[in-house]
Amino acid sequence: MPQIPHTCVAQLTPPGRGAVATLLVEGADVIDVLQDFLRLKGDRTLADVAGDRPILAHCSLKSELQSETVEEVVVCRRSADSIELHCHGGYATVAAIQGELAKRGCRSIGWRDRLTGSGQDPIAAAAQIALAEARTFRTASILLDQYKGALRRAITAIRQEIASADLASAAGGLDRLLQRGSVGRHLVEPWLVVLAGPPNAGKSTLVNALVGYDRAIVHHAPGTTRDVVTETAAVDGWPVHLSDTAGLRDADHPLETAGINLAKEQLAAADLVILVFDSSVAWSDDDRRLLDSWPEALVIHNKCDLPLAPGERPSGIATSGLRGAGIEELVDVIARRLVPNQPPPGAAVPFTADQLAALQSAAESLASGDPHGAMSVLDRI
Repeated sequence: MPQIPHTCVAQLTPPGRGAVATLLVEGADVIDVLQDFLRLKGDRTLADVAGDRPILAHCSLKSELQSETVEEVVVCRRSADSIELHCHGGYATVAAIQGELAKRGCRSIGWRDRLTGSGQDPIAAAAQIALAEARTFRTASILLDQYKGALRRAITAIRQEIASADLASAAGGLDRLLQRGSVGRHLVEPWLVVLAGPPNAGKSTLVNALVGYDRAIVHHAPGTTRDVVTETAAVDGWPVHLSDTAGLRDADHPLETAGINLAKEQLAAADLVILVFDSSVAWSDDDRRLLDSWPEALVIHNKCDLPLAPGERPSGIATSGLRGAGIEELVDVIARRLVPNQPPPGAAVPFTADQLAALQSAAESLASGDPHGAMSVLDRI
């Protein structure tokens, strides 16, 4: 690991109260900074501490009232210029230690800044940051592949193809990466799945069935949902925001109208729209106009536990949010609609907006006959 020009301290554990907090102190003069701050047993000094061997030390801290306390910390030397301090995880202790280190010329930085400024591969640093926010095992596994170099290797291969004038292969490689961009962008930020439909079609009950517990308010009266109720869930390992919206109909009441307008805003931003209809009520012209407005929507005929209304209706998935019927099929279809082509294990997947913008720019440069421009863009990823 390259030497950090200024000694810095970064909190590696999440902010807030906890049993233990971990601070990482790094820099070429880390021993000098900590030497008079930490007291080890006997005549030992930090320079004598073996690598990765935790030892107990004491340090003196001053509170806001200038009273002095002695704090126990566990010290672990990770490298010649990197030392971890493990202390009590309360706000006051962490702030006091950082304050004392600041008096000794140690600069506090966030853990994200520490990663991006550590000199490691920028893709690996970005993947490590994203891993801390991954919501499911599946998305974490894909990000871990990128941390281990999957995306970097793919970009290196494309650069080599450009250098050898194999532009068709390079263009194909860029296209494959860009096709995985939709998956990559949602490894941290969930897909937005919006449920809409006529009032009293059972949207809230269906959301409750999908997330596994009663999150949305359910009532027999039409128009009960007047705000957008959103819950995060995992659908086949993919993180999604499920938004339950107000029933779509002509409304006179200002409060209900506001809820319908919010629903339309959510629908415009959705990655997937699910239109929920009541299968016990005959298909109407209003239902048809609603479906015409979102022809790509996934159609659900809910309340299949009740007698089916006579007449024709478009094809869709029969469900009962109340009884749980059809929910497993619905989950499978949602996953396939969101991710029609799952990346295989170990595949290169771009996962940040900057990466995707650079890959798109490189593809456009190749398409316009400018391989040197494409190479220049790829060099910056």
